[in-house]
Amino acid sequence: MASPPLSPHPTSKSLFRYFQYVEGRDSPNEACTVLLVVATLIAAVTFQAGVNPPGGVWLDDNSGHKAGRAIYASQKQAYYVFLVSNILALSTSVLVIMSLTYRFPFNLEVWFATASMLVTYASAVFAVTPDESFRF
Repeated sequence: MASPPLSPHPTSKSLFRYFQYVEGRDSPNEACTVLLVVATLIAAVTFQAGVNPPGGVWLDDNSGHKAGRAIYASQKQAYYVFLVSNILALSTSVLVIMSLTYRFPFNLEVWFATASMLVTYASAVFAVTPDESFRF
């Protein structure tokens, strides 16, 4: 018995299933490559958002703010949610990258570069976040 013809307009459910990982069809190397690309893109986006926060930074010293501090930090709760979410996304993506590149050639160099990037990120976040925003 022949299978029914495919619809010329695939449903979103069929597209979703088509692009999912299938153990027999997709190789683990391809899955590893895709995960590495996705984790790297997430790390790049979250790093950029942490270094250059949404709304930019104040350009002058005025009452209530200092030059170089995040404008978004004036909305304390929203900035706190942004900061925590951004740090979690960066940390998780770095964990995936480090897990997938473990035992690869130049693993030590990747580790040092990643550690340096995290120190740079933390320094930038501390530099643009007002001191009163770190009180819990």
